[in-house]
Amino acid sequence: MIHLSLLRTQLERTFSPLACECNFTGDHSLTIKLYHPVSGQVDLVVSGLNVVTLQTPESVAALIEELRYELECNSLQRPDPVV
Repeated sequence: MIHLSLLRTQLERTFSPLACECNFTGDHSLTIKLYHPVSGQVDLVVSGLNVVTLQTPESVAALIEELRYELECNSLQRPDPVV
């Protein structure tokens, strides 16, 4: 499993200028929130991710691609996408 701080750093690097919050929940799942750091506007929240599946660089890359897809789908409905 990747360390939470490393995952957060990688996500912020990938989705800049958005900020990222990564939190474990009580059932050992992960919630990721991507948001605009100045306004606080939330662009994407994904919860219930199984942290056990994030053990390899490939699995983290797959997660990033899925988040990109979700963020793109969300931004299609906004007139001024951040990313």
